[in-house]
Amino acid sequence: MSTLGSFIWSIADQLRGPYRPNQYGNVVLPLTILRRLDCILEPDRETVRKLAAKYDNPNRLRIEVKKATGRSFFNTSNYSFANLLADADGLADNLADYIDRFSPDVDVFEYFDFKKEILALEKAELLREVITSFKAVDLHPDVVSNADMGDAFEYIIRKFNEAANETSGDHYTPRDAIRLLVDLLFAEKDADLTEAGIVRTLYDPTAGTGGMLALAEEHLLAQNPGAKLSLYGQEYNPQSYAICKSDLLAKGHDETNIAFGNTLTDDAFKGRQFDFCMSNPPYGVDWKQYAKAVTKEKESAGPYGRFVPGLPSTSDGQMLFLLHLVHKLRAPEDGGGRAGIVMNGSPLFNGGAESGPSNIRKWLLENDLIDAIVALPTNMFFNTGIATYIWILDNTKHPDRKGLVQLIDGSSFWTKMRKNLGAKNRELSEADRVKVVKLYDDFLDADPDCSKVLRNDEFGYWTITVERPLLDEDGKPVVDRKGKPKPDTKKRDTENVPFTHGGSTAGVAGKVEVIQAYFDAEVKPHVPDAWIDWTKVKIGYEIPFTRHFYKYVPPRPLAEIDADLEKQVAKILDLLREVEQ
Repeated sequence: MSTLGSFIWSIADQLRGPYRPNQYGNVVLPLTILRRLDCILEPDRETVRKLAAKYDNPNRLRIEVKKATGRSFFNTSNYSFANLLADADGLADNLADYIDRFSPDVDVFEYFDFKKEILALEKAELLREVITSFKAVDLHPDVVSNADMGDAFEYIIRKFNEAANETSGDHYTPRDAIRLLVDLLFAEKDADLTEAGIVRTLYDPTAGTGGMLALAEEHLLAQNPGAKLSLYGQEYNPQSYAICKSDLLAKGHDETNIAFGNTLTDDAFKGRQFDFCMSNPPYGVDWKQYAKAVTKEKESAGPYGRFVPGLPSTSDGQMLFLLHLVHKLRAPEDGGGRAGIVMNGSPLFNGGAESGPSNIRKWLLENDLIDAIVALPTNMFFNTGIATYIWILDNTKHPDRKGLVQLIDGSSFWTKMRKNLGAKNRELSEADRVKVVKLYDDFLDADPDCSKVLRNDEFGYWTITVERPLLDEDGKPVVDRKGKPKPDTKKRDTENVPFTHGGSTAGVAGKVEVIQAYFDAEVKPHVPDAWIDWTKVKIGYEIPFTRHFYKYVPPRPLAEIDADLEKQVAKILDLLREVEQ
């Protein structure tokens, strides 16, 4: 638990009465951000005020402030937490003035609609009390590190969502899961990342409160303090956007790199590509309201559009973000890019042959874009206990990994948490992460119980339609004009034939031979009068993750089961006798 988060949340107890618990976050979150920015700006406040008096032109002022303070954002108000409380009657107006006089790119308080809250707090006679409490907390980065601030935000948002009965997963991803994703994302490119003075770009289209971006930067700087990671992100939830942007502002990043809006319908970084991309899109959330715009883009974008490979069911938009990430990777001729995305199990196998999801998997595998897929432990996320997976994508794979996909079962690598956080009762310790990354690094030499390396074509299959003849009253086949037996639609069946059936390595090229061999061995012996309708053969791709790690456990011997049953029967009889007495 975040001690700072707990303290800040305790301030919310002052709101009890006029505010309902599910409204506390509307006050606590923006004031936490305001106080942090206030602490950062405090040392240079007089310098900025003098510059503001000297330069009327906002662009010139920005340049001069940057020269004087090293920061691209500023506030020209005469008010701050240091003097807001001095004017008791003017507190609400002065606080509004303080917020209004941030530099234009600091739009975060608009997204909280915070001026409305100032008036509400004033009306409830709580504004002075709350400002007094926040003034007592020093949130300068020298006192509260960026990591601790992130933990505090995480705690506050979780408490806010619990009170509002909302899903925390819409707002942030557990930090232990992010750290593993980052470790894997940078694993293959570590050699590049140790170069002196390197500059790399990282993008998150579902940025949330910025946790992924922050931890990725932390990882890179730990390896190479001289490196520079330019962070980019887009977020559609107003509060999450405001927190993410504030976090990057506090760290000295270009605040214009964080955009507000829906990535699926309005890509804020159209035409831009990045060295690294990462995302944890919402699971199982429908995109019906965006379907018209997404479908229109797919049809008009030409062969290189984001969604050209296919569209998933409108009941789950995860795979749209998967396609979007691939689209945002730096082109191979420019050095290539890697992406990491956290999704639930459905993108591995949902949809039959030639459905949207199957076609997306087909495109990813045929273009050799899937590097590895890692199964995470269950109960890892705050709002769900379901199985989740990290996909690592790479458009410039290491030569040893070309044409191959590594599946890693990391579901057994977890540490029990001392206290549950929502549905989360397991976490990945540093030792757990090291084990998973070692499996990735060992690749072909990794423990086969936890790692499988498969060729791309081993995920492909043909769905064949098997027909049987329609019989007349005498049990004889009914034939058409050409003398061919008519199919009985009630007996029609389908079979999935793996590209690799019988050890074949011919893939799609071996279609007829492999399908016929499968049919002769698996179907014909059971239904001798059946045949294949070759006009209906479809290509499909799925990633049956659990099947590859399935371990057969033989049933107990019958004598042992009988002995147990006899014991239970004896117990029941004894109980019945007691009732009868």
